[in-house]
Amino acid sequence: MKKVNLLGPLFGFALMAAASVYADPDPNFHIYLAFGQSNMEGQGTIESQDKTVNPRFQMLSTIDNFNGRKLGTWNEAIPPLANKHGGLGPTDYFGRTLVEKLDPQIRVGVVVVAIAGCSIVAFDSPLDQGYMSTQAGWFKDIVKDYGDDPYQRLVDMAKKAKEDGVIKGIIFHQGETDEGDSDWPNKVKKVYDRLVKDVGLDENIPFFAGEVPYQGSSKGTNTNIRKLPEKSKNFYIVSAEGLNDLDMMRIHFSSQGYRDFGKRYAEKVIEVLGDKLNPVATSTPESSSAEPAASSSSGTPASSGDANSSSSAGPADGSSSSAQSPESSAPAEATSSSEGSEAIRAVQAKGVAIGKMVVSQNAIVVPVNLDRASRVNVSVYSVLGKQVMSMDAMFSAGENTVNLDASKLPVGNYLVSVQAGSARSTARIDIAR
Repeated sequence: MKKVNLLGPLFGFALMAAASVYADPDPNFHIYLAFGQSNMEGQGTIESQDKTVNPRFQMLSTIDNFNGRKLGTWNEAIPPLANKHGGLGPTDYFGRTLVEKLDPQIRVGVVVVAIAGCSIVAFDSPLDQGYMSTQAGWFKDIVKDYGDDPYQRLVDMAKKAKEDGVIKGIIFHQGETDEGDSDWPNKVKKVYDRLVKDVGLDENIPFFAGEVPYQGSSKGTNTNIRKLPEKSKNFYIVSAEGLNDLDMMRIHFSSQGYRDFGKRYAEKVIEVLGDKLNPVATSTPESSSAEPAASSSSGTPASSGDANSSSSAGPADGSSSSAQSPESSAPAEATSSSEGSEAIRAVQAKGVAIGKMVVSQNAIVVPVNLDRASRVNVSVYSVLGKQVMSMDAMFSAGENTVNLDASKLPVGNYLVSVQAGSARSTARIDIAR
């Protein structure tokens, strides 16, 4: 058994790796598809401030062997997110802003496919080989990384993402290459309709299209972009007004421009989706046959192998099942005492079992059982949603234990979130002395 002891609150996260766990999609893992050309790919310089990201924000790798990321796996959303040719882009601070502004139970994932210089026809299916024959070698290399079919790669990865969470919207930035094509808005609508059908999305899923720089060399593209809402009630425009800090080509935004533009995308999503972004209550009832958890004073938590509960889902940051328990739609309460008390629920999924947490006035003990090595994250939040404690560590297969020092936590109610690979358990606890 591996034990991890944390002597006091730890702040910040390390990399969270996704485990191969199959369960129901997590309704609190919000996923967005993103596609387009160079501005969506991201052309900004990645600076030190961009290299640290909240692990509640994840990216699904749409390219194999990309910065050590495997195709179809969830990874911490450190840029570049689209491909090895890209840099900082709008999806970076889109996701960061959402996790900052939304409830801490919500996680955000992005699935990005973008090709610098591409026409909208690059997202036709099948890909027009006549179009491809006219492209430069570097362009063909990017397309090759997407399996020589960018649209199909987006569809395949979107379906993969749906296994773990809920696709809430589509963000889009393309059009500079098609500036003179008056039929471009209709072509975009066709891609949207096909994507909705092929991925099996809600027919009213919102589509957010970003403008190009007002003072840029492709500013005429905005004429086409602003016609998009005429094609569907589900189409929305994200303004680029005032974002005039551009690169030397005056086509792309600067790094700060991408940060600001990403925030605008997020703010538009929040405006449009509103209450649909609130967390969904999930419950994972404990089996009546489960052994009671031992007091934390004994230092021996109950075996997680005895837990018999519903599956949970979600990549990297984990999740509980979207199926609602009729007996409980909100997290259960656990009150601590000098003798210690059982925590709140057990989660079991294929390959991963999170046992009953044990809470005392000075410690929170979290047992985790794995049938394969995986990364485990434990976070504690105040009732106001502020993270007050966090740890992230790699565990070996078998029984493992995390001991959190609760002695410095003020008396009050807290939310404990435990993630092991793709399984997650959350519970409210009461620290009382």
